[in-house]
Amino acid sequence: MKNLKNILILMLLVGLTAPLQAKVLSYKKDSDGITCTLNKGLMKVKLCFDNMVEVKYTTLPLFIEKPSLVITNPFKSAPSFDVAEKAGELVITTPKLKITIDKASNAVKYFDLSGNAILAEDDSQNKTMEPTTIAGIDVYNCTSQFQSPADEALFGLGCHPEDSLSINYKGRNQELAIRYMTGAIPVMLSTKGYGLFWDNYSASNFYGAEAGNTKYKYVSESGNMVDYYFIYGPDFDNIISTFRNASGNAPMFPKWALGLFQSQDRYKSQAEILSVKDGYRNNKIPVDVIVQDWFYWEPNVIGSHVMWPERYPNPKAMVDELHNSNIHAMISIWPVFSKGTEPFNQMSHSGGMTDIRWLNVMTNILDYYYDAHSPQARDLYWRQACDSLIGRFGWDAWWVDQCEPDNGNIGVDKYMDLRRQSHFAIGRGIDYMNTFSLMHSTGLYEHWRKEIADKRVFLLIRQAFAGQQRNSATLWSSDITCTWKAFRNQVPQGINACASGIPYWTSDIGGYHLNWQAPDWTTPTNQELFTRWFQFGTFSPIFRIHGKGERAIFSKNWSENTRSVLMKYDNLRYRLMPYLYSLSWKVTNEGYTIMRSLGFDFRNDDAVKNIPDQYMFGPAFLVNPVTQQLYSAPDSKKIAKTRKVYLPKSTNWYDFWTGKQIEGGKSIDAKATIETMPLYIKAGSIVPMGPYLQYANEKPADPIELRVYAGADADFVIYEDENDNYNYEKGKFATIPLHWNEAAKTLTIGNRQGEFAGMVKDRSFRVVLVNAKNGMGIEPAKTAKTVQYNGAEVSVKNL
Repeated sequence: MKNLKNILILMLLVGLTAPLQAKVLSYKKDSDGITCTLNKGLMKVKLCFDNMVEVKYTTLPLFIEKPSLVITNPFKSAPSFDVAEKAGELVITTPKLKITIDKASNAVKYFDLSGNAILAEDDSQNKTMEPTTIAGIDVYNCTSQFQSPADEALFGLGCHPEDSLSINYKGRNQELAIRYMTGAIPVMLSTKGYGLFWDNYSASNFYGAEAGNTKYKYVSESGNMVDYYFIYGPDFDNIISTFRNASGNAPMFPKWALGLFQSQDRYKSQAEILSVKDGYRNNKIPVDVIVQDWFYWEPNVIGSHVMWPERYPNPKAMVDELHNSNIHAMISIWPVFSKGTEPFNQMSHSGGMTDIRWLNVMTNILDYYYDAHSPQARDLYWRQACDSLIGRFGWDAWWVDQCEPDNGNIGVDKYMDLRRQSHFAIGRGIDYMNTFSLMHSTGLYEHWRKEIADKRVFLLIRQAFAGQQRNSATLWSSDITCTWKAFRNQVPQGINACASGIPYWTSDIGGYHLNWQAPDWTTPTNQELFTRWFQFGTFSPIFRIHGKGERAIFSKNWSENTRSVLMKYDNLRYRLMPYLYSLSWKVTNEGYTIMRSLGFDFRNDDAVKNIPDQYMFGPAFLVNPVTQQLYSAPDSKKIAKTRKVYLPKSTNWYDFWTGKQIEGGKSIDAKATIETMPLYIKAGSIVPMGPYLQYANEKPADPIELRVYAGADADFVIYEDENDNYNYEKGKFATIPLHWNEAAKTLTIGNRQGEFAGMVKDRSFRVVLVNAKNGMGIEPAKTAKTVQYNGAEVSVKNL
């Protein structure tokens, strides 16, 4: 009895010290939801769409105005809804949701119209604001906690390249503060069919294992309200599409951006850049972009926006020569300035400079960040960079480097405090820790659209925040190491970055550095690592070689066997250009995701929830990178040259390399010889493949080989346009719908819709029914039924 008495006393004390949830005293119906008056503060439940709800809660006597930097949709007309008051709760009903609010605890819960639970805030501790002091600044910690069933899996939350090989956030924590090697994107997808966006820009954390792994919560160190968005799918595609509708859709990239990027840390002269061009073109190796990375300004200083004349005597002629060889040019430009340069003086005198410093490890000089949250500073930054480099020389793309801002070189904790204590035009640094890159890229995108209107924007960005897809941003996973461990971590990080609403992601193929030096790429171990990474890069949204040491495909560092494998996958990427470019249109037009967590297509298959290294690439390809060293280890002869692959259930699969069918719902030992990354095609798929190319726009894709993987009905839409302008926004594009009827064994090539300048009006298709004897691997099918097509519907039978 004594022990029981002590337990009861302890429980009482815990209850007294825990923050009490505010009660709903009254409510009023607004045009877009309801506002509740609590016994401590206010709560607003806003209906954005019939499947998207914003919840705001504050302990203050009013909501402090906080324009969202992420959610740009004005939601001018709310969906229809009803409000009813029942015993102890308020009930809001939309055409897709039933939302209840517990009056005793203000806990919000979400149900479908059949009454099935989707998500519930925690009854005992759902939304809190607690005053505290951080880095000498008085703030409110903001928290929201949710219930989480045992069978739930959670994906997203950005890109954290130094994390462990995990993909499911159920049961684990994740820091959400943008640092040197993190992309904190507080967008999460649940296999229960919902998504959450936590709309707070301070340093935050996600805790995925609360209360014995039955709850999870978001905690932000500063905010004057709890503010989150709930999105009901239940399919992941619908969640991401809804989020992009709210935060901005991703524009089309130019077609060349889907080809190979050749980069190195770093090319040091105009002559070297042009020699790389010759190395690719003279050896007939497909490539589309050559990149000029940093320190082209040396011995000048960063922020001068000058290509040093002794090494780059005529940058305009260099870029023109690349263009004449059908190669595009990208250059890195940083948002930091050294004192004494004219751009620094202009920015400083105009009030556009922050007090945030970055230690340049190459020069040991502390440089300054400009204020990307200031519209005037963004205008000035663009003017300086465009007049000096981008517009002046005709560059095609911008590598937006070092845009955290961050500097681990002077102590992470100390530097984070400096960021907290700084001030931006929009407010305190502590409140906008994670949005520098978002606002920096906003300025670049908006100005590019106005001043270089004939070229689509392509920005390669070290870090990204939620909503950055609208700025034509590709998230790159930063300065990872040239190790197998780093490579293994890239796969789940790429998958989760794309599950966070950012459709384009890339890593440095081969890794950036080995102890900040160049690896010896002639060794078998490093050649195997690079080959496997290159295979993975082939099936990443953006295909990019970068890092220390010569690693171009034509390099003499590679053995002939290594080069032949690299060529094989480079050619495969280019043969898949009709597939890739059509998927890129789905990204823009439908809010689609190309690099797909298995939860997108197999959400109800429990076996996929914790697989970190498999993903769908579009609707057809199941990609299985080989991230274990098999060939060059000392005991490699004892290692089976296979990798374990799970084939999701409810469908059959085709081995891409052999054409053989395999039943789904089981794990197999897939062949993984050095030239083979296991690839499987979902039964009920149509894959369009074009001719061999040297660059993406070399010629129209004619004929297109249509590979039909029978076993279920299938659909695909081929998309074409002018490749590198914004005329598609004016309706200048064409689509060709494809449908495979499994029962009738018939492929229908539907009526073409739309037209554009240069369109191939009369074309041919080679239609192939894939099997173990025909239509497998990279080579064109041995036999095919050729169909002439003039834009009118045609059906193909008896394949």
